[in-house]
Amino acid sequence: MPAPPPPGPPAASPEVAEIERALTRITYLGTRTRHHERMRALTGVSLDRAAVALLRQIADCAPLRPGEVAHRLGVEASHVTRTVQQLQRAGYVTRIPDPQDRRAQRIRLTDAGRRAVGRIREAGAHEMQLALAGWRPEELRELATLFHRMVDDFLAYSAHVGAGPEAAGEGAG
Repeated sequence: MPAPPPPGPPAASPEVAEIERALTRITYLGTRTRHHERMRALTGVSLDRAAVALLRQIADCAPLRPGEVAHRLGVEASHVTRTVQQLQRAGYVTRIPDPQDRRAQRIRLTDAGRRAVGRIREAGAHEMQLALAGWRPEELRELATLFHRMVDDFLAYSAHVGAGPEAAGEGAG
C-alpha cells in the first residue's frame, strides 16, 4: 500500500488568503512589461526590470556587498554580479572597498544613480497617486502604516525561518 502523501501546510485564515491574493495581483500589475515600459518612458531610465529592482534596493540601504544584496532580494549572487556590472556600465553604481575587509567590495549609488532612483520613485508615486485619487488621506495613512508593518513582519519571519532550526526552537536541547 503506498504511503499517504505528506500533509500540506495548515490552511490559512480567509483574511490571510485574501491578503495573499491581493499581493499576488499587485505584484503582477507592478511587474508587467507594459508597466515597466511606461515607467521607462516617464523616467528616461533605460534599464531592465531586474536592474531597476536592484538599483532601488541599493538606494534603500548603506553600501552592501553583492552577496548581501542578493540575500535581501532573494536571488542568486551571480545574478546580482551581472546586474551590478550593467549598472556600473550605465554609471549608476560604483564599487567601494569594504571598510571591514579591504579585499571585499560594496556597491554604492553614484550621483547619476541617485537621480535615476529619484525619477523612478517620483514616477511610481505619481502613478499611484492617480490610481488612489479617490482615497481619503486617513485611508492612505492607514494603508501605508499597515503595509510597513506587514513588510517588517515578513522580514522578521524571513530572518527567523532563514536562521535554521535553532531559531525555530527545533535545535538539540
